Amino acid sequence: MSEQCNQSCSECGENCASRKPESFQAAANAGSRVKRVIGVASGKGGVGKSLVTSLLAVQMQRQGYNAAVLDADITGPSVPKAFGLTEKPHGNEDGVMLPVSSITGVKVMSLNLLLEEDTDPVIWRGPVIAGTVKQFWTDVAWGDVDYMFVDLPPGTGDVPLTVYQSLPLDGIVIVTTPQELVSMIVGKAAKMAQMMNVPVLGLVENMSYIVCPDCGKRTHVFGESRLEETAKTYGISMTEALPLSQNFAALCDAGQIEYCPENLLLGLIEALQG
Repeated sequence: MSEQCNQSCSECGENCASRKPESFQAAANAGSRVKRVIGVASGKGGVGKSLVTSLLAVQMQRQGYNAAVLDADITGPSVPKAFGLTEKPHGNEDGVMLPVSSITGVKVMSLNLLLEEDTDPVIWRGPVIAGTVKQFWTDVAWGDVDYMFVDLPPGTGDVPLTVYQSLPLDGIVIVTTPQELVSMIVGKAAKMAQMMNVPVLGLVENMSYIVCPDCGKRTHVFGESRLEETAKTYGISMTEALPLSQNFAALCDAGQIEYCPENLLLGLIEALQG
């Protein structure tokens, strides 16, 4: 450090040991008062990440908190469908966009709510997609939110990096399934979080087992659970297992995820509140 250092790194070209790293974090909209932001991530697609995001928001709302979902999966958004939302977002008197609220009050913003038809494809390049996600944080007046859950697209590309750098993440929840291949991919998500200095708050193994409707026996259709083994490998203390359930699929298809059973993910919910 130079003797003449004034602690203003933005005005200095020296690469000294005390230089402060540049922050890419974006300021929230003036109409937003978000207390905690939690990302829901996975190393690959198809593991039920949007289901887990929706369940976490529903359960947190049931606990008496104001919950919200920022759908950052721009090219594959499914959160509005799970909540049965078709209303288009609208602006307030200041021209600021407002999120859409579900029947129980969960606030949602998703690109699918802005499309003319929900089956219209989004054929955009990475930087445009990443910019849109950032705008959902900076240009949307979320109001009072206790817990915002960010549904991340799979992988470690532009959008997850934008969320890690631009949003004030308090931590992430990683979603996986029992197959060894998927468990290996968990490592990528966990290591990305570590590199970005974001804690991994929990690991959810979706489609972990099915329950026989006649005898109640659990069967591991995708192989024995690797939940505890994977969590131990990456130092994750909180784990949850979700069954492969026809009921989950039916509720999402009907837009009725808010009617899900009340005993799901409660251990993780309690951990997130701590």
